Amino acid sequence: QIRLVESGGGLVQTGGSLKLSCAASGRTISDYAMGWIRQAPGKDREFVAGISESNGQAYYKDNVKGRFTISRDISKNTVYLQMNSLKPEDTAVYYCRGSRSIERLEDYSERTGWGQGTQVTVSS
Repeated sequence: QIRLVESGGGLVQTGGSLKLSCAASGRTISDYAMGWIRQAPGKDREFVAGISESNGQAYYKDNVKGRFTISRDISKNTVYLQMNSLKPEDTAVYYCRGSRSIERLEDYSERTGWGQGTQVTVSS
């Protein structure tokens, strides 16, 4: 199974930027749809961004379009999430996610294909 380790979270002011990294092992990310899921305190998990295993096409939640960019470096087996123009409502734990299709990234019942999460806090 694929194993995922996130890094790059932290505290940033409104309007600032952060870049999250997700290092994968055990499997090659080119065989997986990869993405980022976040969970804010007291809220459900929500899909943020994903990248297709087949052609690398990116998908975004509407309220992050134009601010966040997902990318992958297959040679490093790593996925990234560049987050710009951050807002307090972006505050959450961000989880790296890998699954067999873009649609299954939002199958939160899957037990495999999750990182441990990294905290992103945006101060106002």
